[in-house]
This record gives sequence, structure tokens and C-alpha cells, in this order.
Amino acid sequence: EGPPPPTLPETVARDSQGRVTVRAVRLTSPLQLDGRLDEPVYSDVIPASNFIQRVPIEGAPATQKTEIWVLFDDDHIYISGRCWESHPERMVVNDMRRDGLGVAQNERLGFVLDTFYDQRSGLSLNVTPIGGRNDGEFVNEKTYNGDWNPVYDFAVGRFEGGWTAEVALPFKSLRYRPGRAQIWGFNITRFNKWKNEASYLAPILASQNLMKVSVAATLVGLEVPTSVLDLELKPYVIADLTSDRQAMPTITNDLGGDLGLDVKYGITQNLVADLTVNTDFAQVEADEQQVNLTRFSLFFPEKREFFLENQGTFAFGGAGTGTSAGGGNTPVLFYSRQIGLNKGREVPIQLGGRLTGRVGPWTIGALNIRAGNEIVSGAQTTDFSVVRVKRDLFRSSSIGAIFTRRSLSIEQDGSNETYGLDGTFSFYDDLYVNAYWAKTRTRHMTDDVSYRTQLAYTGDRYGIEAERLIVGKGFNPEIGFLRRKDFERSLGMLRFSPRPRSIEAIRKFSWSARLDYITDRTGVLETRETEGRFGIEFENSDRFDVVYLQNYEFLDKPFRIAKNVTIPIGGYNSRAVSTSFVFGRQRRLSGKLLVQHGSFFGGDRTRVGFTGSRVEITPQLSVEPGTSLNWIDLPKGRFKTTLVTTRTTYTATPRMFVSALVQYNSSNTSLGANLRLRWEYQPGSELFVVYNDQRNTTARGYPELDNRAFIIKVNRMFRF
Repeated sequence: EGPPPPTLPETVARDSQGRVTVRAVRLTSPLQLDGRLDEPVYSDVIPASNFIQRVPIEGAPATQKTEIWVLFDDDHIYISGRCWESHPERMVVNDMRRDGLGVAQNERLGFVLDTFYDQRSGLSLNVTPIGGRNDGEFVNEKTYNGDWNPVYDFAVGRFEGGWTAEVALPFKSLRYRPGRAQIWGFNITRFNKWKNEASYLAPILASQNLMKVSVAATLVGLEVPTSVLDLELKPYVIADLTSDRQAMPTITNDLGGDLGLDVKYGITQNLVADLTVNTDFAQVEADEQQVNLTRFSLFFPEKREFFLENQGTFAFGGAGTGTSAGGGNTPVLFYSRQIGLNKGREVPIQLGGRLTGRVGPWTIGALNIRAGNEIVSGAQTTDFSVVRVKRDLFRSSSIGAIFTRRSLSIEQDGSNETYGLDGTFSFYDDLYVNAYWAKTRTRHMTDDVSYRTQLAYTGDRYGIEAERLIVGKGFNPEIGFLRRKDFERSLGMLRFSPRPRSIEAIRKFSWSARLDYITDRTGVLETRETEGRFGIEFENSDRFDVVYLQNYEFLDKPFRIAKNVTIPIGGYNSRAVSTSFVFGRQRRLSGKLLVQHGSFFGGDRTRVGFTGSRVEITPQLSVEPGTSLNWIDLPKGRFKTTLVTTRTTYTATPRMFVSALVQYNSSNTSLGANLRLRWEYQPGSELFVVYNDQRNTTARGYPELDNRAFIIKVNRMFRF
């Protein structure tokens, strides 16, 4: 799609409809990956340029010049960029750690590759002038998994008046359609944080983002390997010294070690099999603590690498599987944290296999994991199985099915199974319909069906959402996440977000109203939540919000909200007002400051929080302090909750960092520390040194030790 391919030395062609075609150029001599852009190809081949703004002025030419080359040889695709800067001294560059929170808010080049050219999925990479990077994969132009880490290399450099970048992606790190000659979707963005400007090679609307690959450029001229052995072996060795006061009998300074192996094999160019033996996740950062003042379960995101890769394949019904999934009431039918974890205890994973990829218009995912015994939590050897298939329809729509099985049910004797059908339909640019029907099967349980229909329009100026969600009393997806059950939900939302051209300091206003109405299956009102919100997004990326919330909550049984404080049965009306100010990432001190006050279960609640914060000391050293304080005064008692977290990170190089996460949570009387050194000594191979310490703050004197571990882990990737 788009204009005819350009003839060399030209590499980009545009037509009157704004469509773009880019030509990839084969290298005739080796490319030195040093970020200097001084090889002959950079002067012999005319780069792609003339970027178009998405914001602040949609459709206007970019104010800063950007030049892009797409090159390839027998083993790699290279994407190189030269970024001119009128004020290099103003560039915001303060995070060089891989997948650091600040990378997306720094000066950067970001690009997407739609390697299957299905105009709905792909991979995304961003690089910054100081070597920061983040990477991820997405499906259906919206479900993003930022924890996927492909193996690739890159280099950045500076020149008088700007900066440069060279990225080398091995074809072995990518999946694509069969055949030597390829056509891919491609787009690239230049983000100037110091002026809050985003511009694109292939123009997109202000309401869209880089994942909108249905309007991306067409990349032609690319040739890929066709007959190579695609095999990765990644063995690991681990040594640890552990103490555990909760084990029976207790463990004190127990020295141990283990071995394991991950295998990845490309069955075809677009279908890959993974095998894991004696899997260990000791290097994973500890969960960030949360305070729960509701009667529903908390959702914690997946952080383990094996489950993160191709995570979007298993997304179902519009609920997603990433960090933001599970925060609402829509069930997540496959929640990988149900595997290898039980009641907060790690359960050994003995063996696992996974098959993911594409076969024509079909997306396929299949997974089977065997988890062993864990004495303290009572976990028994269990097989977990998931099968997911999805069929592309039309331009950006799909239908699919999912099946999950747990060989040993939590609730009853026998197994637990889930079956589901779903559809995602995209119309025009910003209109979506999501729908699903799902059923579980657990012995002696009835009313085990759930279904949902959602309509959403997500335009830049206007937004509309309507949803109907049903979850039966016996609906029980035991490899999933279910925040609440036995309810019927009706939701409506309206938004108006104009961009004032006459006020230079303000980018956008936003007014929104939302009604969330939830009854049980007999029609008794359980929750009614009305929200009004006004927000201002400033040109410098700061944001101000005021929210008015009116809520009704019915408790059909007593709710123990804190130690020695129980809320009795009854209906409770509450009102609250909150204000928040988000300090943009361009500031040395960034984060969200929130203050809230209002009625709460017949009493009062005052909340103060500072979250998502970051203090830049140097581009290599940062501190991320956070706190959440609640003062609750109820007829049955008063209490206070305190959550304090601090993450300190020193990034020695873009491939090596040391981080320390210290957390205190008064709700569960815990004080925890997690210290990690991660060194990627070569692409795909890593050394980890980890120290974990968990203590109980209710003990007299110094907090009493619950468990402690010192771990050294080394893995090595071999590619054939």
C-alpha cells in the first residue's frame, strides 16, 4: 500500500494521501556499529526525512531535522538516524537504564516494525542520546508488552548540532512471513522532550501513537535469510545462601545451587517453540507493595522473563495481560502469576513448553507448565495448560478462542477448565468494539458464565465508552485473575478534550464524566460510582487534575479493613474530592502529587501520595522515592496506613546497573529490601547478583527477620 517504491539513491516516496514507502538498502561493505555514521553508505544513499508533527501542531512539518537510513546485510537489519538539534544544551537526557521509566520521556528515536505486515502488531524500540533504550511488542495496535527484551545491539554518538544512533537487529531476533523478499510495515518517531514535540516519518493523528501500524510506511527491498538453523540455548548456573524463618523446619544460612536451561527453536520463520527446564526467577525484582482498602484482591504485574515474551498472544476479551490489566473488573482469563507462585511463596517450575507465532492470518499460542510441591503454602504438583488461537479479519479486527486447564483445582477435587470466544473489531480510526463469552468448569459449581460487550471511541477531541459485563457466581478461571464475581456491570463514559490554540502554555483541556453501576445477579445494587474529572495538560508535559467522586457501596457481610477495625453490613454513601499535579519527566524532580479528602464507609478518609517519582542526581544516578499515606476515621475505629518505597539506581553503562528497592508497608507490617546487579556482558547473556531481605516490623527492637537470600546467577546464550 502506498506510492511506488523509490529508485536509489532515493529511499522514500510519498503520495498525495500522505502514504509513505521506504526502501531498505543492502550493504556492500561492513557497517561499524559505533554511532558515528561515517561509512560511505551514509553519503551515497539519500536518507528518509521530512518528518510530520503529531503534536503540538498535527500535520505541520517537524521543527527539528531528522534523517533515517534502513540498511541490511545477510544477518541484520540496521536502522540509523541523524538527529539535528537547534539547542543541544536543552536536551532532556536523564535515564540510560534499559527499560527505565524515564527513557520514554527523554529525547529519543522510536521505531516500529510490523514484520508480518498485518497492520495490527509489531515490535517497538526506542533509543536516547546517552544510550538509554526500551523495547516491547504489541498486538491489535494497543495491547503493549514493554517487558519483552529482544537480543540486539546499538550505538549512539554526538556531532556538532545533534546526535546519532545506529541499531543492529539480528534477523534471528525477529519473526516474519516466509520468503526471502519481504514487505514490512515501518514507522519512526522523533521525540523532542525539551519542546514536547513528537514527529513521525509516516504521519499519524494526534489521538494515535507509534503502535498505529495500519497507517505506517511500507518498507520494501528487504531480503532475509531463508534457510538457517534458528536455535538458542541459554543454560544458567545459580548459587545461593538463604534463611527462611517461615519454613518448617526453619532454614538458616543454607548454601545451595542449581542448574537450568532455556531452549528456543524456530520451527519456521514465524513459529517458535520454547522449552524451559528447572526454571529459576531469582533475578526478578521484588513486587512493589500496595495498600488495599477494598474488599477485592490486588493485581500484581508479571515480571518473569519466560512469561513476558509473546505475552500479548494470550490477551483475551480486551482485558490485556500487562501492567494495567486486572485493575478493573474485566476478568483476565490467563494470569501467568498463578503459575509458580502460591500464597506469596515461590513454587518450583520443573518443566515448561510454549509454542507461539503466526500461520497465515492465524495467531497461535500454546503453553504447558508443570509446577512442583511447596510445603509452606501447601502447593501440590500441578499442570497448567493454555491454548489461544486468533484469526485476523478485515483491516484491524480479529476473532479468537482460548482454553485453559489446571490439572488440580483450588476449589474442588478434579481439574478446572476455562473456555472462551472473543472478538475485537476496529472501525475507522478510533472506534472499537470488544466482546467475549467465557465459561468455566469446576466440579459442583454452577452459574459459571461471563460475557462482555464494550464500545469505545477514543478520538483526540471526543471520547465515548459504553460497557455491559456479566460475571456469574460460579465463574472460576483458576489460571486467571478475577477481582470480583457474581455481578452485572453497566458503564458509561463521555470525554471532551479540546486543544486551545490561543493559550500557548496549555496543550489540552479535558472534561470527562463516568457512571459505573454494578448489581449482583439478583439485581441488588452493590456499587454505584459517579466520577467527574477536569484536567489540564501543559505544553511542558506537566498535568493538573481535579476529580469529584460519589460512591455507593453495599456490604452483604462484615468487611475487616484493618486490624481491630471491621465495617458492618449495610449500604454506604461517600463523596470525595482529589487534586493531583504531575511534574513532567523533564524536571529533576518528577512524579505525581495527590491529595484526597472525603467521606468513607460512614467516616472520613484523607489521602496524600507522591508516586511515580524520580529525582535525577546525574544521568547515571537516580532516586525514585514514593509514599502513600491514609488517615481513616470510621465509627468502628480509626487507623493510619503508611507505604514508603525508595528505588535507587546507578547505571554504570547501558548494559550494567545496580538498583536497590526498599519498602515499608504498615498494612502487612513488613520492611523489605531488594538489591540487584544486572550486567549484560554480551547481548542475551547476563550476570545477576541479588540480595533479598524481608522483615516483620511488629517485633520489638530491630524488625525481626522473616527470610533472607544472597544469590549469584549467570546465564549464557548460544545461538546456532
